[in-house]
Amino acid sequence: MGTIGGLAGVRACAGEQALEVSGKGSEVFAAAARRLRRVVLYDAAAWIGTDPATVLPTSPMRVENIGQEHCEAYWRREYGAHDVLTFRDIARSASPVATLRQATAGNVGRSVRFREFMRPLGYTDNLRAAFRIGAGVWGVVDLFRSGDRPPFDERDLRHVAGLGPEIAPSLAGLAVAVRQEGGTSGALDAPGTALFDADDRVVFADAQAEHWFAELGGSPWLPLTVSLRTGAVTSVVARARAVAAERESGPAVIRVRGGSGRWVSIHASVLQNGRGQAGPVSVVFEPATATQIVPIIVEAYALTPREREVTECVARGHTTAEIAARLRLSSHTVRDHLKAIFTKVDVSSRGELVARLFGEHANPLLHAPDADIAHV
Repeated sequence: MGTIGGLAGVRACAGEQALEVSGKGSEVFAAAARRLRRVVLYDAAAWIGTDPATVLPTSPMRVENIGQEHCEAYWRREYGAHDVLTFRDIARSASPVATLRQATAGNVGRSVRFREFMRPLGYTDNLRAAFRIGAGVWGVVDLFRSGDRPPFDERDLRHVAGLGPEIAPSLAGLAVAVRQEGGTSGALDAPGTALFDADDRVVFADAQAEHWFAELGGSPWLPLTVSLRTGAVTSVVARARAVAAERESGPAVIRVRGGSGRWVSIHASVLQNGRGQAGPVSVVFEPATATQIVPIIVEAYALTPREREVTECVARGHTTAEIAARLRLSSHTVRDHLKAIFTKVDVSSRGELVARLFGEHANPLLHAPDADIAHV
């Protein structure tokens, strides 16, 4: 089965029509939406590219018939509230697709999303799907249906699930698309820090953070809904609060690509005073390291856990015999794994493999001039 689209382009919240930026990446979801509308009726939608490890938004993104005034609340509710059928839930579930009515056994009023967003706008059902390759989730879709239509049914679920084998590889392909290396400002070589208050407004930011906000396409002193490139910031701030409240575990970190094409690491944490009371959220922006980027690249090529181990050994310069001894495999099995790896990565030698994964991607992806990032 073929894949859809190419390089990334995105917008996060839209008016009465779908919004997205130009570029092949926007075609991934635009093509999927055109195909789906032929067989599944829906009144609003959000198609979102995600970090495969954290399910936080990256790119591309396409939103249909959801006003921009709902954008900030959408992200805060998704990553900061305790709700039913979150993107994290659908990412971890056995089935990649489900409806809110299924998840609540028909009692949709249990959902914060229903009470605060759907009911005021007249939506009565919500279908969510994750586009997965193995355990990695490369994107999600959020579909809404109004009260004058019947609820989503099993036929609708099958149609949406059927898009996954095409969309997921297309989204993964965006991460491994190599572009020409371009120059970047030296101002972006150092970390920057900003503090967000309880209303998700920037109250303090150092000079480096100013540079990073510009790289992400917005101003730190304007509401995040004004910026077209800071949806990832909104979501990682909300996740930090969820972690502090023990609704989530693990760090609030995301890797995204800035306006210049650089990969950026964004880390958020809730500060506390001496009495343990929660204060502002500290957000640190810094260049993503190869260690942070390469796992995305490897994930994108859909290598199995054993193939990843073999790849790591190859990167360290081990021979076939040394890999076999290290992994307790036969040399014949190692060669079989190498053949499979070469096919997936589209190379013909160990040298090409190392150059593709650790040269072409880990270096130019930091500095590519024409890369895209999640916009809000």
